[in-house]
Amino acid sequence: MRIRITTILLFVFLCFNAAVNAQPIGDWPLFRGDVSNHGVAQGTLPKALELRWTFRTEQPITSSAVISGDSVYFGSQDNYIYALNIQNGEERWKFKTDDMVEASPMALDGAVVVGSSDANLYCLDAKTGDLRWKYETQDKIMGSAMWTRADDGSLRVLFGSYDSRLYCLDFKTGELIWMYSTDNYINGSPAVDEKQIVVGGCDARVHTVSIKDGSPFADIDAEAYIAATVALDDGKAYVGNYGNEFLCIDLEAQKVVWSYSNRNFPYFSSAAITDEYVIFGGRDRRVHCVDKETGDSIWEFRTRGKVDSSPVICGDRLVVGSEDGRLYILEVKDGGEIWSYEIGEGIISTPAVGQGMVIVGALDGVMYGFGPKN
Repeated sequence: MRIRITTILLFVFLCFNAAVNAQPIGDWPLFRGDVSNHGVAQGTLPKALELRWTFRTEQPITSSAVISGDSVYFGSQDNYIYALNIQNGEERWKFKTDDMVEASPMALDGAVVVGSSDANLYCLDAKTGDLRWKYETQDKIMGSAMWTRADDGSLRVLFGSYDSRLYCLDFKTGELIWMYSTDNYINGSPAVDEKQIVVGGCDARVHTVSIKDGSPFADIDAEAYIAATVALDDGKAYVGNYGNEFLCIDLEAQKVVWSYSNRNFPYFSSAAITDEYVIFGGRDRRVHCVDKETGDSIWEFRTRGKVDSSPVICGDRLVVGSEDGRLYILEVKDGGEIWSYEIGEGIISTPAVGQGMVIVGALDGVMYGFGPKN
C-alpha cells in the first residue's frame, strides 16, 4: 500500500511540475524568431495564460514586440520606440522618431535596430536607448530588419523600404555595403539561409539575392503583390499574396510547387512552419493549416475578424491575434481552441513568445504581457 501511495504522489508531482514548466523559453529577438522566419518559439505554451501587466502608449500599436533577456522592445504609432521590463512592464527607456513606428525591432548584440515611417533605420543601445547610428532611405520602413554575417564574420543588417530597395548595412557603423532595387515597395522582412537572401515585393515578385554583394539570383513571379514576410525552409519559400493565394516556391527550380486558395481574400499574415504543417492567417477571418508537401488543407479556425497577425508555434500549441480583439491559443494538430483572451480592440501585430511570457500589442495603444496561468 505504501508503494502505491508513493507512486500516486510521484505522478501528481510530475503532472504539477510539467504544468509549472509549460512555458516558452529563450529569447524572441526577431519578428519571426529566427533568420529564416520560421515563427517557432522554444519551450511549450501552457493551456492558459493570465494577464500580468499592461503598458499604454499614445497611439495604436501595430509593431510586433521582440524579447531579449529581461527586456521587451517595440514601436508605436505615437512615433516612439520603447523598452520595457518583461517582468512588470515598467518603462526602461523610449526613443522618439519623426513618424510612426510600425516595423518590428530586431535585438542584436546589445543593440535594437528598427525602422520608422520617417524613412530612417535606427540603431539604439539596448540598455540606454542612446542612438548609435541611423541610416536614411527615401521612404518609410514598415518591415523588420534582419541580420546575416559576411565572409569575415562581421555582422550586417538587411531591411527593405518603401523606396523599393533592399539595403545591406554594416552593423557597427551603419554604412551602406550594397543595395538592391525592385519595382515597387518592400513591406515585409527579408529571410536568410546559407545560400541567399529572400524577400517578397509589392512588384509581385519573390527576389533572391547574394548575401555577399546583393547581386540578383532570381526574381520569381508570384502573380500578385506581396506584403507579407517570406518564411524559408529546406530550399522553399512560403508566402501569401494579394491575389488570394498562399504559395510554396522551390527557390532552386524557381517555380511555384503548390498554391492554396479557398476564398477571395488576401494573405498578409506570415507563416509558421513545422516539419508537417504551414500555418498562417487570412483576411477571410480564419487561421489556416495546410500540408507542407502538398498545400492540402488540414484544418481551419474561424475568428470574428481579419487575421493579419502571424501565428507563433511553441511546442504543440500556437498563439495568434485577430482583429476581433482576441488572442487565441490553438492546438497545432487540429486547430482546436484551448484558450482565448478578449482585449477588445483589434490585434494586428504578432505575439512575441519567450522568457516565460507572451507579449502582444493592440490597436488600443496598449502592450499586453501574459504569463502562464497559475
